[in-house]
Amino acid sequence: MANQKRNTILFILLGLALMLLLLINISFGSVTIPFKEVINSLTGGEASKSTWEYIIINYRLPKAITAILVGMGLSISGLLMQTLFRNPLAGPDVLGLSSGASLSVAFVILGAGLLPPFLSSIFLSPYGLVLASTFGSFVVLIAVLLVSQKLRDTMAILIVGLMFSSFTNAFVNILTYFSTAEQLQKFAFWSMGNLGNLSWMSIILLSICVSIGLLLGLVNVKPLNTLLLGENYARSLGLNYKRTRLIILFTTSILTGSITAFAGPIAFIGLAIPHIAKLLFQTSNHSVLYWSTLLLGASVMLICDVVSQMPGMEITLPINAITSLIGAPVVVWLLVRKRKMMN
Repeated sequence: MANQKRNTILFILLGLALMLLLLINISFGSVTIPFKEVINSLTGGEASKSTWEYIIINYRLPKAITAILVGMGLSISGLLMQTLFRNPLAGPDVLGLSSGASLSVAFVILGAGLLPPFLSSIFLSPYGLVLASTFGSFVVLIAVLLVSQKLRDTMAILIVGLMFSSFTNAFVNILTYFSTAEQLQKFAFWSMGNLGNLSWMSIILLSICVSIGLLLGLVNVKPLNTLLLGENYARSLGLNYKRTRLIILFTTSILTGSITAFAGPIAFIGLAIPHIAKLLFQTSNHSVLYWSTLLLGASVMLICDVVSQMPGMEITLPINAITSLIGAPVVVWLLVRKRKMMN
């Protein structure tokens, strides 16, 4: 009962923090807009200045929604992978899923010049990039899964994932070697990550993909708790292990693939957020971890976006650099802390 009350308080605080961070995210940037004006614009009113309203509706609100979708999707993806592989270092980027998505997008962007103009325009459309990215992450995931059938050691599986990542990066390097300066620039900007410049149509498409992934993750909360007991014990309890694993892998691929296509490869969110959720709520129950990871992922991504906007300045830093700067020390600290607790 005490834990339930504590969790309820934490969820309320996280919900309030998310709303506050949303306001801060929209308010701060190269031009600072007062909270009151932001609230007026978001609730259907009019801001004091038409330029503020234009910035809020056409630039900052879409970027904030994208940050929330990216944070939720990648963090849940990381939670699913860590539970499936029963390894705290598992995640969409560590297992090479992001690299697979990057390779597919690299084929589309850097190799589009080799295709007829009609096919090139189709592949370079937002829908083409989503399909390519999802396909790339799914192919790498299937490859890791096939290898995992032969290797029972989870550390070996992670090493295989890293090798797939290196393998796909090598292909990307070869493609970049033969590409034009314009193609290289386009791919370089994509690989740095970017939450802005998405049209409302692209955001709707990303919302649909992320919603499907999050819904599939939610309906698998009970199987995820069963997987904590181990594969053999889960089978003895009647869990259809193969079907559950396939659904989790499909969920991860659609989340990682769609997010990578629209926002570029975002590092460390999928790896770090589930650990922070477990540390904060001190539980392994996925009915709690799912929602806490969801809220934390969205909040941390909004914070990273605020930092990348460099409030008061004209420049915007790559979002992938900010998530790495914040996420890498957090993961190292968590691993050191866990090591101390074990000793």
